[in-house]
Amino acid sequence: MRDHPYALELVNICKNFSGIHASQNINIQVEENQIYGIIGPNGAGKTTLFNLITGVYAPTSGDILFFGEHIEGREIHEIARLGIARTFQNIRLFDDLTVYENVLTAYQDNLTYSFLDAIFKTKRYRTQEAQAKETCLDILRRVGLYDQRDMHANKLPYGQQRRLEIVRALVTGAKLILMDEPAAGMNEEESADLSAIIKQIREDFQVTIVIIDHHMDVIMEVCEKITVVNFGQMLATGTAEEIQDNQAVIDAYLGVE
Repeated sequence: MRDHPYALELVNICKNFSGIHASQNINIQVEENQIYGIIGPNGAGKTTLFNLITGVYAPTSGDILFFGEHIEGREIHEIARLGIARTFQNIRLFDDLTVYENVLTAYQDNLTYSFLDAIFKTKRYRTQEAQAKETCLDILRRVGLYDQRDMHANKLPYGQQRRLEIVRALVTGAKLILMDEPAAGMNEEESADLSAIIKQIREDFQVTIVIIDHHMDVIMEVCEKITVVNFGQMLATGTAEEIQDNQAVIDAYLGVE
């Protein structure tokens, strides 16, 4: 009997769309502060799992637990407020805002002062605004984006835009970050930088990270445990070494160019 719940647990998750089985009996257990990978070919059902976890879809059957609390079927905003954040394959930044402003905008949900506090610039307002600025700049400094804080987001190199999107998820105070194809479109150097940043974020902020990606170098480098899915079904779960040696995985995914 476990003495503490998993950070994230999927129990016999199934999702059907008009008779199509997008997810079938998926069972995943992610430990707190673990970096966990989910891989599989296009159409394997990876993004569907993220949509189920974040409330975009409700599962047809099965349970989703976040630190032991059932979240299946809840509204998207409810799940986000529990401490689950997500990045997307297609970068979603405010191009007309600076790097700092992008991060500060993501931080806004942490502010609790009232409209009147803001109007009269009360002590509560001043304290929280100062804390917001300090927190956002500190995170930018830690991930190597401090010097770019006044640049517009769309002027950043592609790899740094990806990094900024991760920072926006992190600054919400999330306990679990779901990264959807974070290495998509990156070159080898950018992918190596991303791997280092993901490891650093886990260590510095004690956050749990789940990644889905086609970029095998990143998954194999950073993930302590990996689940392989294909046609909505689980093929295998294990360490990077175990996955690489699994013949079913090789046939379905790793061996396919």
